Amino acid sequence: MTRTTRRAALALAAVGTASAMLVGCASADPLADESAAPSSDGDGSTLVVGSQDYYSSEIIAELYAQALEAAGYTIDRQLRIGQREVYVPEIESGAIDLFPEYTGPLLQYWSPDPEERTTDEVYDALVAAAPEGLSILDQAEATDQDAYVVTRELAEQYGLETVADLAEVDEPLTMGANSEAESRPNGPQGLASVYGIEVGFTPIEDGGGPLTIRALEDGDIQLAIVYTADPTIAQNDLVVLEDTEGLFLASHVVPVASDRVDEAARAVVNEVSAALSADALIELNRRSVEEQSPAADIARDWLEEEGLLS
Repeated sequence: MTRTTRRAALALAAVGTASAMLVGCASADPLADESAAPSSDGDGSTLVVGSQDYYSSEIIAELYAQALEAAGYTIDRQLRIGQREVYVPEIESGAIDLFPEYTGPLLQYWSPDPEERTTDEVYDALVAAAPEGLSILDQAEATDQDAYVVTRELAEQYGLETVADLAEVDEPLTMGANSEAESRPNGPQGLASVYGIEVGFTPIEDGGGPLTIRALEDGDIQLAIVYTADPTIAQNDLVVLEDTEGLFLASHVVPVASDRVDEAARAVVNEVSAALSADALIELNRRSVEEQSPAADIARDWLEEEGLLS
């Protein structure tokens, strides 16, 4: 298969995946029956816990869900329901009560041009930016930072260590990521405005997963957005380019909660966040990628190890 036909195939696959995702979200809308709207008065009433269409987000959502179930709450799981542009309106509308998010990207969603870059600055700005009816709970030490990655071969060929070094590449560059990234601050427009580097864009709808890595290794794309807690970076000897200009904001795991999540439930979730370190998240992700273990099993094992199911 030529590079051109392979790129076309990737684009077609992305369109099909996006269509399936939207259909799935429509069928799983927890607001479809308003009589089923959740409450959380601590007596076993139902809380809706959601996650991104990303395995790591699903695992974290399971951590929250199982810890809350152990504390007596009934949980309605609405997992893998899309990317930020799809699920945030559902959170804002009250369809979802609890959702694992990432501080920097969510801040940029609500405040497109933030000046904040460091961990505490971004968290404080996110708390202030949250719409009425939503609360930002305690952030975890765990990070899952968006980053630009390239193959080891390309990095060594051009001496690439930082994002700025991409200016030294004398061949056309194409970025691969979920379709939403094309208009996000860290997409091609952001790269051009902050670093002055022009790149093409190929949508690949797997959140930096196997399709993205294959496209990178096959040369269909030269630059990919991959989360730093993804174990495939080390497995495939990829190079993370240092973001010297702060294009990517600090990105810690953080729960977003509706007003229907009571104080007791918030305390349970904050306890999970306090235990979730950067290394722990990488290990949770590794089990998903390498062992193909279900998110529910991975979450249960970790919660038991941490003594959070008692």
